[in-house]
Amino acid sequence: MANPNQEIKYTKLFINNQFVDSQSGKTFPTLNPATGQKIVDVAEGDKADVDIAVQAAKTAFARSSAWRQMDASARGKLLHKLADLMERDINVLANLESLDNGKAFGDSVFDMNCAIDTFRYYAGWADKIHGSTVPSDGPVMTYIRKEPVGVVGQIIPWNYPVLMLTWKWAPALATGCTLVLKPAEQTPLSALYMAALSKEAGFPDGVINVVNGYGPTVGAAIVNHAEIRKVAFTGSVETGRLITEGSSKSNLKRVSLELGGKSPLVVFDDFDVDEAVEIAHNAIFANHGQNCCAGSRTFVQEGVYDKFVAKAAEMAKARKVGDAFAEGTQQGPQVDEEQLNKILGFFESASKEGAKLQTGGKRHGNVGYFVEPTVYSDVTDEMRIAREEIFGPVQSILKFKTLDEVIERANRTEYGLAAGVLTNNLNNALVFSNAVEAGSVWVNCYDYVMPTTPFGGFKQSGHGRELGYDGIELYTETKTVTIKLPSKV
Repeated sequence: MANPNQEIKYTKLFINNQFVDSQSGKTFPTLNPATGQKIVDVAEGDKADVDIAVQAAKTAFARSSAWRQMDASARGKLLHKLADLMERDINVLANLESLDNGKAFGDSVFDMNCAIDTFRYYAGWADKIHGSTVPSDGPVMTYIRKEPVGVVGQIIPWNYPVLMLTWKWAPALATGCTLVLKPAEQTPLSALYMAALSKEAGFPDGVINVVNGYGPTVGAAIVNHAEIRKVAFTGSVETGRLITEGSSKSNLKRVSLELGGKSPLVVFDDFDVDEAVEIAHNAIFANHGQNCCAGSRTFVQEGVYDKFVAKAAEMAKARKVGDAFAEGTQQGPQVDEEQLNKILGFFESASKEGAKLQTGGKRHGNVGYFVEPTVYSDVTDEMRIAREEIFGPVQSILKFKTLDEVIERANRTEYGLAAGVLTNNLNNALVFSNAVEAGSVWVNCYDYVMPTTPFGGFKQSGHGRELGYDGIELYTETKTVTIKLPSKV
């Protein structure tokens, strides 16, 4: 049940299974993006707190610890228990998410169900991470072990707070790692509630730690810490570069990055226009456009271009913007004032560069960080709205003629996270899917992500894959053991 007055129980750091104040005693406010007003003050960690959290995680990872001695099947049961508790408290979590992030309550509930599915998927993997034996020349036996990396640092974004937490926690815990998580400073509340649920589920002391704070302090301390063996990050390309640099300068820790995108969605004229408009609408406007794999470049073949544009504008105009907790709301506010101003800046550049505004293009209301659903036509590849990641509810519609042309233009970007193609021509679907430079390609659908399917990007959209068995491999080391056999048996 939607409840904008959800009680806030947890605002401190979570270290060694306890909620504690930061060493400095500092706090920072987390804001309601629908009003711009403070929800609550949250403990602000820094390097000293990260050091304590890492030590707790290191102790929990020690060979003799309860966590390391635990059966793999028991780790899976803990993950199932955590999923059970999420199901029990799904409305509490969704309320916190909508309050802190601004997304419509129904969308928050959907995210929680996806997160629960992810925990259950990796719970099933916990006792199925197998090594192998290999044939060896000579009088030796060789076997290969898969072992947990150790203490890992995880830094998540604000657009899907619980879901991104789940993508990081679930495979790390299934493999037997311990972790220190930094939630986004804009959206710490649901991560802290998840920390409380992890304690209730029975995870041992020090296995899960959550340190609130800012990127230049907590984030940098995680990246530069010599006892952290791996960092998993979802966020911007700029921060991804800093994390890679910090890893190389500290202890060459392993790094996986899921970064930005400027993903193409290609609509051929043989596909039903009404269905195409709906798919393309959801591809860009879902989660207020705050989606790294959003279909933010809509390429439409010239034969149906004008018809598509008219229908796309009509659908965007009808999109209901407002209170995340109100019945029927499809789009709440952007996450903060910085994001709002960034999007308004894109509106200015689109106007100057000659894009044709079909609808929207302004701030919605004068309270909170709301933006009108916006559609531009006559967009060209050189325009800023076609090149840069907007991370907002802005559909840019470009015209194309041929398959070869649209493949070349779709790949004309530094990003390569996702792509989509809508066509009834199997040849076009296969050629495009094989030629486009993207980690995920959706045919006649978009943003169809499941726990079983690896997710990540080409080029500057990052490296490494989350979800699926690939997510397990991010958190394991491979060890080869060779044993000389006796000469006589």
